[in-house]
Amino acid sequence: MGTATDKDKKDLGKGEPSPKICGTNYPLSIAFIVVNEFCERFSYYGMKAVLTLYFINYLHWDKNLSTAVYHAFSSLCYFTPLLGALIADSWLGKFKTIIYLSIVYVIGHVVKSVGAIPDVGDGTIHMVLSMLGLILIAFGTGGIKPCVAAFGGDQFEEEHAKERTKFFSIFYMSINLGSVLSTIITPILRSDVQCFGGDCYALAFGVPAALMLIALVVFIAGSGMYKKNPREGNVLMNVCRCIGFAIDSRWRSPKNSPRRDHWLDWAQEKYSKRLIQEIKMVVKVLVLYIPLPMFWALFDQQGSRWTLQATRMNMDFGGSFVIKPDQMQMLNALMILLFIPIFDMGVYPLISLCRITLTPLRKMTAGMLLAALAFAAATIVELNVIKTVVQPPPARECLTKVLNLAEGDVSVHIPGHSAFPQPIKSYEDTLGYTSLPLNDSHQVFQVTVTYNGGDYTCDLNFTEHSAFSLILHSENTGITCKLAEDHITKSENGEAFLRFINTRSENFNITVGGEMFHVPSTYGISSSEPVERGQYAGVDCISDSKEYSIDLGLLDFGASYTVILKQDPDALTFKKMEDVQANNVHIAWQIPQYILLTAGEVMFSITGLEFSYSQAPASMKSVLQAGWLMTVAFGNVIVLIVAEGAGLEQWTEFLLFAVLLLAVSVVFSIMAYFYTYVDPAQLHTLYSEEPGDGNMDDFKEKRMMHLKEPVKGTRM
Repeated sequence: MGTATDKDKKDLGKGEPSPKICGTNYPLSIAFIVVNEFCERFSYYGMKAVLTLYFINYLHWDKNLSTAVYHAFSSLCYFTPLLGALIADSWLGKFKTIIYLSIVYVIGHVVKSVGAIPDVGDGTIHMVLSMLGLILIAFGTGGIKPCVAAFGGDQFEEEHAKERTKFFSIFYMSINLGSVLSTIITPILRSDVQCFGGDCYALAFGVPAALMLIALVVFIAGSGMYKKNPREGNVLMNVCRCIGFAIDSRWRSPKNSPRRDHWLDWAQEKYSKRLIQEIKMVVKVLVLYIPLPMFWALFDQQGSRWTLQATRMNMDFGGSFVIKPDQMQMLNALMILLFIPIFDMGVYPLISLCRITLTPLRKMTAGMLLAALAFAAATIVELNVIKTVVQPPPARECLTKVLNLAEGDVSVHIPGHSAFPQPIKSYEDTLGYTSLPLNDSHQVFQVTVTYNGGDYTCDLNFTEHSAFSLILHSENTGITCKLAEDHITKSENGEAFLRFINTRSENFNITVGGEMFHVPSTYGISSSEPVERGQYAGVDCISDSKEYSIDLGLLDFGASYTVILKQDPDALTFKKMEDVQANNVHIAWQIPQYILLTAGEVMFSITGLEFSYSQAPASMKSVLQAGWLMTVAFGNVIVLIVAEGAGLEQWTEFLLFAVLLLAVSVVFSIMAYFYTYVDPAQLHTLYSEEPGDGNMDDFKEKRMMHLKEPVKGTRM
């Protein structure tokens, strides 16, 4: 363990006591720490809420890469606390570590925001700045994570333990309040504020950057009031050295060496028996941690896979209230504030009335099962969501449909295929696409069209992975064919896609919302563009000679529409066709999975931390906190591997995670059954008097008395 330097002793602040809040025992300094934590959590969760959609819509990555990078970032945020703890305990102390790494944190946010400005460089520059910003943010948020709460606890005197406990409750509330507000506000800034011709990601990242800067300023403002304890050395490093020495000693020992009760006993030549016994207790708990990453693998998908699921759902709650897909994450933070008192004062007492003993490990197992049920619910939702999705065709295959704009019925024959066995009526709204196999990456077919008793042929080139509309219209010479590629991918923002086909003899310029469509004359086709979901009445259509106004009605979430301007000398008439079905599964169907997952978090996460702290000596609590954070980090690594390596359909992936967690919960329950709870206080009593000169016999006698009476505990 390290010793306090003269400078550390100056930092201790032994002069005047820190001022209190309104005559209470709460130091005024904790107000700065709580505000700092609120702003920091706002900045972190606000930035993270829009991150997945930023990858997809701004950097134009696919869903799997976006998910993988999202969870790689999350994982790094939970690996870096080890570095933060090492810097604080062995070098700078908590106060300076928070200051310096918060500066890194702010720089990361600024770099990330600049990378979201379209005018700054090209796509490569945007990607580099984004990744650099995320790395700096990960080191900032992870580095201060083990320091801020502990620094807040340091502000209290030992006789004010009750006030310290209440402080941690307030501290936890500030975290969740920052999370709730940020996951509501930043998606609004992203979507409702338009900048640089699209969603304003620069503002959505810039506001969290400003909040982190405020957090840093507020924390520095309270520097004169803080109680700054001296560094005590890094416990985790001591534990690692002891374990390393034990393994090395066991490896180097002669084969005829006497057996020892535990492999850690090989460290007795260098380390105290008390430290070795404490590490044994910690190792028992860390072994129980081995299955835990699977819970976090499911839990942290709220911001990735569940957000992507929400983009393909109906987000309209009636009136003018339309939720953003990335706002659904706020349900977790909101519900956990409600569920903690509900479980503590309602659920747990009711279960105890049924004479069921809920030990901490049983609660954690139940939490795992609830999370598995949440993903089973997500699987059911996904199976219904994909019914409105047109899946992109695989290699050597394309999708096709026929738009008959002729005045009578047509029959379409493709050699070697029976894609369209029935005649197609004039302006018939064909439902769905027909799969067309190809011999290569592209293939030319001689398509035969029968119309008014005559046969007409068209040579059409179809390519793989694409969807096409075969547009047929009549002329004096018979039937003319035109092959148009369709947009079948649903918008990740819930927008509708719209295009126009102009059968008239004059050009049109049509304005829908903020989007302008130029539609050439004589069966010209406009590009397919995204428009905000909504009712569109009074749409301006300006031709070469006249102005018209049409009512397009509702352009719904996720749909793709083709609007055909028909030939009519008296008015502008049209036919609206739905190429891709609108999202018809309401986003409210995600609420059950959020309820189950949040309930699982209350039973698993909060209970797990309480259990860990109750089973380790006071000096080892930081080691267990590091181990707990590692389970979160490795859980995100699991998602990264599955997202990039498995290549499964989304509903299959959800089901896989549910089954894996179910299996892991069974393994964990077996491990928990054989775990015996211990009381670290007995360890303190046992080793409170270290053997020294003249008292070795007394120490051995006391130790034997404790060994004869084993620690009482319950299994599971």
